[in-house]
Amino acid sequence: MKEEIVNRVANSALVTFDLESFYPEGPRMVLDISQWLEDGVVLREKQFRQELKNFDWTPYNDAYVAIQCSTNAIIPGWAYLLVSIYLNEVAKFNVQGSMENLESMLFCEMLNQMDISEFENKPVVIKGCAHKPIPENAYLLAANKLQPVAKSLMYGEACSSVPLYKKPK
Repeated sequence: MKEEIVNRVANSALVTFDLESFYPEGPRMVLDISQWLEDGVVLREKQFRQELKNFDWTPYNDAYVAIQCSTNAIIPGWAYLLVSIYLNEVAKFNVQGSMENLESMLFCEMLNQMDISEFENKPVVIKGCAHKPIPENAYLLAANKLQPVAKSLMYGEACSSVPLYKKPK
């Protein structure tokens, strides 16, 4: 008599937390402010303000934007703030820094706003594989968010996960 094969993973209480399913959809763009600097390195306030005022911001509609300067110019802090204020009118979200900073901040915002009550007192596996660019920091943020409520935390896939945390009894 053959024994029936039982899928223990499918029958377990294990819940998968897949960061990829929370990936904010929309275009990602870099805005290089060196285009508004004299010779790419000198910021002249009056000219800078005029350039921003006359700039066509429509390509950034509903985009996620990383604001940076590709030259070695010394940029006063207010300049990034001013660019951000213009972007706030059209873009979904903007940060100063690299695309990696942008992705990390997007996940930070999303995780901070997330209701995690469905994971309370459950064994949770944070899915490790993704087809979208999930920043490494997002996995840490997810673990930090889930640890206070989850019964246990694992990383990887349900069939081959690495244990990370188990709530004390």
